[in-house]
Amino acid sequence: MTSRFGMVIDLNSCVGCQTCTIACKHANDTPPGVQWRKVIDVELGQFPNVERLFLVTGCQHCAEPPCVPVCPTGATRQRADGLVTMNYDTCIGCGYCAVACPYQARTIVHEQNFYYGLPTVQEVKTAHHDRIGVANKCTFCIDRVDDGLAQGLTPGVDPDATPACANSCIATAIHFGDFNDPDSAVSQLAAGGRAFQMHEELGTDPQVKYLYGLDNSTPGRAALADDVDEAALQDPGNPLVGQMQTFWDWRAAMNFTLGGMSAGLVILAWLAHVTGGLDQDSLGIFNVIAGLGMAVGLFCVFLEIARKARFLHVLIRPQTSWMTRETYAVALFYPALLADLIWPSEGLHLVLAVSAAAFLYCQARILPAAKGIPAWRAPLMPWMLLATGLLEGAGLLAIAADVLPGAEGAAVMAAGAGGVLAVLNAILWRNYIGAAKANGIGPLARAVLSNLTPGLRIVGHALPLLGFALFLSLFPEQPFVAAIAGLGAVSGGAWWKFTLITKASHQQGFALPKVPQRGSGTRAAPARMGTAV
Repeated sequence: MTSRFGMVIDLNSCVGCQTCTIACKHANDTPPGVQWRKVIDVELGQFPNVERLFLVTGCQHCAEPPCVPVCPTGATRQRADGLVTMNYDTCIGCGYCAVACPYQARTIVHEQNFYYGLPTVQEVKTAHHDRIGVANKCTFCIDRVDDGLAQGLTPGVDPDATPACANSCIATAIHFGDFNDPDSAVSQLAAGGRAFQMHEELGTDPQVKYLYGLDNSTPGRAALADDVDEAALQDPGNPLVGQMQTFWDWRAAMNFTLGGMSAGLVILAWLAHVTGGLDQDSLGIFNVIAGLGMAVGLFCVFLEIARKARFLHVLIRPQTSWMTRETYAVALFYPALLADLIWPSEGLHLVLAVSAAAFLYCQARILPAAKGIPAWRAPLMPWMLLATGLLEGAGLLAIAADVLPGAEGAAVMAAGAGGVLAVLNAILWRNYIGAAKANGIGPLARAVLSNLTPGLRIVGHALPLLGFALFLSLFPEQPFVAAIAGLGAVSGGAWWKFTLITKASHQQGFALPKVPQRGSGTRAAPARMGTAV
C-alpha cells in the first residue's frame, strides 16, 4: 500500500518554544523573514474566561491541494505518497499557488537578503539561488524522508527519516508518520475523534491533524462563540486573522480590469455588427482598441511574474489551470485579430468574438480558484466577473459610438444590453454582499466591501441603468447620454475589481473549531482524578 505521510500536532503539548521553527530554518536554509514552520500564540475568550495555546502552522500537504491545479507551469505537484512538491526550475513566480493556499503556507522571495546585511560564510555556502523569485513552502523535509526510505528507515520513527521540526520538538507535540498505516503513531493519535483538520469545510483534506483532547488528561471542547468574536476578527494583530495578500497587486487588477472590459467590447461590438448596428470597418477599429487594452493588461501581469524569462512555462498545464487556459485564449485571439485586419470576414469576426468570450470566461474562473482568499472564492464571483466584463464592454461601445464617426448605430445595442447588464450586476452585487459572512468573508474584507457598496451602486449600477434608459426612451438622437452611462459602467467595474484585488483580499486566516479544555473561568479544565479544579 502506498504511504500517505502527514502530521499530528498536539495542541495540549506545544509550549510555544519555537524550536521547530529554528530547526526548520536550519535544515532548509530559509532566508530572513521566511518561516516554513510557524508557531503562533493564540489567546481565546474574554477575561476572566480565557485560554492560551500555541498553534503550529505550515503547509498541510492536503490530499486535495488547491495549489496544484491552479499552477500554470506544473511546478507544484503532488506525489503518490501525498507530499506536495515544488520544482524551482519550472516555477515562474506568478503567485497563483500562494493565493490558492488557505493556510498562508507559501512565500516568494524576490531578492537575496542576509541576516546581518553582508552575507556570512555560512549563508554563502548554504545559499539557494534557485529559490529566488519562485514559490517556497514546507516540504516535510522531503530529502530526509526519501533518503531514509532508501536506507530502509521508517519516517516518523527513525530520526534520520523524519522532518526536522518533529525531531526537534522538546514536548513531542509534532508527530510525523504514515496515515495509511493503522499502527503508526499518527494514525493512533488521530483515531477516536480527538483530532480536527483546519478548514475542513474547504474540501482540501489537509494531512496535518490537530489533537485537542487526551485520554486521562486534558479533555477537549468545541470552540465557543466568544472564543474569537467579531471584534477579535477585526484586529489585524490577531494571529488567527488572515493578513492582506501581497502576491497580486495593482498589476493583477489591471489585467482583470482591462482584459475584462476589452473582451466585453469585442463581444458587444460583434453583436452590434451582426444586428446591423455596426459596419465592418468600425468593427475592425473596435477590435483593435480591445486588442490594445487587453495587451496592456497582459503586460501588467507579465510585470508581476518574478521569473520573466520563463514566461512561456505558463503554457504547460492547460488541463487544470485557468491561467494557462486564459493564455491559450490569447494565443487564438491575436492571430485571429491580425488575420481579420488583413482579410476581414464574418468567420474571423466570429472567431474573435469566441476567443474573447473564452478569455473572459477564463478570467472569471481564475479568482474563484484562489481558495486562500475568501472574498475571491465566493460562489457568485464567476458570474460577477462575466457580467461586469460584458457591462464594461457595453459601456465602452457606448462611449465609442459617441466618439467615432460611423459608429452611432452601435449605441442602441450598447444601451439595450447595458441596461439589462446593469440590473444583473446590481442583483449579483447585492447577493454577494448579503452572503459575504455566510461565505466566510471576514470582517476586515467585509468592511472594505461595505464601504465600496454605496458608491458602486450609484456609479456602477444606477448611472448606467438610468443613462441607458433615458437614451433609449427620451434622447435617441443624443448618443452622449449613452456615453455618460457607459462611463459609469466602465468606472464601476474597474472600481470594484481594483478594490477586491488590492484592498479586500485578506487571506483565509486560521481556525480552531476544537480546542483543549483548559484555562480559567468557563474554560477551566473540569475536575479529574478526584481532584477539584
